[in-house]
Amino acid sequence: MMKKQINVVGAILMNDGKILCAQRSENMSLSLMWEFPGGKIEEGETPQMALKRELNEELLINVEVSPDIFETTTYEYDFGIVTLTTFICQLINGTPQLTEHAAIKWLKRNELETLNWAPADIPAVKKLALD
Repeated sequence: MMKKQINVVGAILMNDGKILCAQRSENMSLSLMWEFPGGKIEEGETPQMALKRELNEELLINVEVSPDIFETTTYEYDFGIVTLTTFICQLINGTPQLTEHAAIKWLKRNELETLNWAPADIPAVKKLALD
């Protein structure tokens, strides 16, 4: 059987030299693993539009999304094949609120690898740690 192909976007949200890390809630797949916040791209959306919408819905914030892709990773999970595209984002206004996630943390680049990241997010984490 063909696995479902899921296209998602993630925000590498920068503010004061730190990056927002979001922990998935207990009732989500990949329970309690850390991720860059974001979500699925809906029909007719660009990845940047999807990211703005998702961050507005999930964290109640407004962001500016870079036009350039930071990293794209495809990872096969048991529930489907996820292609994650991450973009550098800047916080414009609002304070991230927990509506779906268990927790959020602002970490410096060199602290990112201390968390238990979802597999699709790891290449971007490693790339950020190198910069």
